[in-house]
Amino acid sequence: MTTVIFYEKPGCINNKKQKALLSAAGHIVEAYNLLTQSWTVETLRPFFGNLPVTEWFNYTAPSIKSGKIVPALLDAETALNLMLEDPLLIRRPLIQVGERREVGFDSNKIAAWIGLEAIDKSYQVVRDNLIQQDLQTCPNSNQPHPTPCKVVE
Repeated sequence: MTTVIFYEKPGCINNKKQKALLSAAGHIVEAYNLLTQSWTVETLRPFFGNLPVTEWFNYTAPSIKSGKIVPALLDAETALNLMLEDPLLIRRPLIQVGERREVGFDSNKIAAWIGLEAIDKSYQVVRDNLIQQDLQTCPNSNQPHPTPCKVVE
């Protein structure tokens, strides 16, 4: 059992599913609001590791969908400063276990890192259902923004 620090957009359908998958694997999920976190360049940058700048972004953010911001034209410093101004630009979720930090929810990568096997038979159906889904692409990405992700109670 691992404690997973999970920065999310509250109400995001996929973030809810991602947390459910982590919980079904027996992990303790400490969820925080990515949008209200007091980010600095120093606290945000480690989540992106060696990924290219274009992979740091949430492409459903209104300013990207409108063309106001074009991630392919940005350097790391500019990208980080824009994200500090508008956290909706940050790809979700941001995940931390111990000192390791990651961005996005690649279930294969996470399974190899901390494991995603169900803790017992009662969680197996939940796990099997979730692991087959696309948990990275916003299900509302075809809707014009600024429509927020649907809140799931």
